[in-house]
Amino acid sequence: MTEFLDLETQDAVRMPWNVIPGTKQEAAQSVIPISAIYTPIKPLPNTTPLLPYSPLRCKNCRSVLNPFSIVDFSTKIWICSFCLHRNHFPHHYQSISDDNLPAELFPQYTTIEYEPQNERPMSQFSQLVPQVFFFVIDTCMIEEEIGFLRSGLERVIGEIPGNSLVGLITFGRYVCVHELGFFGKMNKVYVFNGAKEISKDQVLEQMGFFLKKPRPATGVVAGVRDGLSQESINRFLLPAADCEFALNSVLDELQKDPWPVPADQRAPRSTGTALTVAAHLLGVCVPGSGARIMAFLGGPATEGPGSIVSKALSEPIRSHKDLDKDAAPFFHKAVKLYEGLAKQLVHQGHVLDVFACALDQVGVAELKVAVEKTGGLVVLAESFGHSVFKDSLLRVFQSGDNDLGLSSNGIFEVNFSKDIKIQGVLGPCASLEKKGPLCSDTTIGQGGTTAWKMCGLDKSTSLCLIFDIVKKENPDVIGQAANNQFYFQFLTYYQHSNGQMRLRATTLSRRWVTGPGNIQDLIAGFDQEAAAVVMGRLVSFKMETEAEFDPIRWLDKTLIHLCSRFGDYQKDSPSSFVLSPRLSIIPQFVFNLRRSQFVQVFNNSPDETAYFRMVMNRENVANSVVMIQPSLISYAFNSGAEPALLDVASIAADRILLLDSFFTVVVFHGSTIAQWRKAGYQNEPEHKVFAQLLQAPLDDAEAIVKDRFPVPRLVICDQHGSQARFLLAKLNPSATYNSDAPPMPGGDVLFTDDVSFEIFLDHLQRLAVQ
Repeated sequence: MTEFLDLETQDAVRMPWNVIPGTKQEAAQSVIPISAIYTPIKPLPNTTPLLPYSPLRCKNCRSVLNPFSIVDFSTKIWICSFCLHRNHFPHHYQSISDDNLPAELFPQYTTIEYEPQNERPMSQFSQLVPQVFFFVIDTCMIEEEIGFLRSGLERVIGEIPGNSLVGLITFGRYVCVHELGFFGKMNKVYVFNGAKEISKDQVLEQMGFFLKKPRPATGVVAGVRDGLSQESINRFLLPAADCEFALNSVLDELQKDPWPVPADQRAPRSTGTALTVAAHLLGVCVPGSGARIMAFLGGPATEGPGSIVSKALSEPIRSHKDLDKDAAPFFHKAVKLYEGLAKQLVHQGHVLDVFACALDQVGVAELKVAVEKTGGLVVLAESFGHSVFKDSLLRVFQSGDNDLGLSSNGIFEVNFSKDIKIQGVLGPCASLEKKGPLCSDTTIGQGGTTAWKMCGLDKSTSLCLIFDIVKKENPDVIGQAANNQFYFQFLTYYQHSNGQMRLRATTLSRRWVTGPGNIQDLIAGFDQEAAAVVMGRLVSFKMETEAEFDPIRWLDKTLIHLCSRFGDYQKDSPSSFVLSPRLSIIPQFVFNLRRSQFVQVFNNSPDETAYFRMVMNRENVANSVVMIQPSLISYAFNSGAEPALLDVASIAADRILLLDSFFTVVVFHGSTIAQWRKAGYQNEPEHKVFAQLLQAPLDDAEAIVKDRFPVPRLVICDQHGSQARFLLAKLNPSATYNSDAPPMPGGDVLFTDDVSFEIFLDHLQRLAVQ
């Protein structure tokens, strides 16, 4: 595993196949697609230089000069490794020689970053605006929740950089846009009817944008902005340093929506209209800048466009069953609205973040398309008073070690050798419809393009690229020996948090093999963790887009085909079946993926399922693996912290277990430990060792929580307690209520009909050897 981690440290890329099957047929037989998980702006080791000039590009295919380019120093020509086009070096490269190489040709700099000094950002305005934060706040909540939300927001207002622009909308039955630049005795507010669709023209008209200047001829979005005075914009978007007082005074007076609500009805909440007005306003004022709409939602949308349920409390909010049977009357209409909103925000270069805190669903499943295409953040919690919300919100604005590295205005482009095409990308981005010879006929996710827009991205945002090998037949042996390398180049153009535009270029080379004797080569380059994450993203995508898709069957068939192709066995003899250590953990990953919240929708609402999938779709391999197969650490008197099997057999009365499943971190005390703790032994000086044992898992849990976004829920529980379910649900049921073997003394049994991993493995071996 370590060599794959080293590759990731250098280039921020993980690939299931690091030695690639060379023909279309062999790629299909390899079952798991040829793919890569790339983290475009992952922090690189300090040795990687930042070059203060523009990159040198191939005249033919626009790829960037890289260590794999062939250089002829005598004629000052370089040959592109992708299209083999010959390019002349420009004048300022004239002193180039074997001993005097520019940084981009150093063999160790396969990933390099450029920060051209004279290049203007994508829009003239984005240079003036480092970042824009537009708060959209739901007021249809009980007073206590509004209090929690207020204190959470007041905590972060001081953390917003002083030159960032801030705007505010509050909404309930009506949508209220607050004019933060109005310094009077009372706050000045523009009100829109939440039940109606509001167009951009209506927003401009009603908010008096053209009182002093005549309305310009209609044109592109930026054209509208040129017709506005800076004064019009400053009424609604002010630098944080200038409007902190105004913002705090509005928040201090924040009250529950005054619209009367009958006892048998839900509050009228016009979420769709509020987000539409926010998007229109940003499109007019700051097009092309790094702007974020931050929506704080406390319940389901029931009013106007984007409603997910009627106001009558007797009508339940849609469940997975309703969606399967097409019995959710509001769903498709709401999704259509948010698809339109997503398109508008991507065009404007703006991001939608959602912080949803409620015991009920708020409509995250419908909002998913807009959040994902704009690269927004999403946090789901039960209350605005919960640490999951408060600490996650704080992390967004923190700088220093805990900085999320929020960047904006990203454009991601790809280039490959001629025998590879791209099927598409699974992850937080939107297609730029740049078709070309590198696009495959089959599409997955955001496909049919070689360029994508990433309105918002951060240090851990990761894209999963799915490739197609198009070489049909085995080439002759001489040709194969001459050049058996595939080349990939990923270009990410983005606005760094310091306001400068940067370009990061990552160029990879991977060896391809073909022919019947090459199975061992393929196995040697197989990355099990990356393969599990690609399968997780693929199965989630298929569940959402294919009507009659059976995820369990698909995962089982994929695993059986993989094992029968790469396993070592005699036909029809299950006992002879052996998997190479390079593949030995993949059955375990698939077993846990089948039981995970990405595949099992029972017991989860559509909002929760959408949330889990959105987070997995943007996280890197290390974090995604923890979501699929949680890590378990055991603490006992006679041994320090050590990894434990994710199995019910790991539970013991005199042990503490620490489970990390990414969304939840559980500290679980065995029954004896719990009794001693309740008796207070840890407070007595002679039981200092016990106090240390209790403290160790808590310290480790704190370290996990501190480094993660969204901040996970911390659960501290005891064996046989009600909260122990958070641990038990994730364990392999090797001892259940109907298994023959009795549990270990002080251990536990699971009340489940799920099959255990041992039975799963038996079936797998039997089917693989057929």
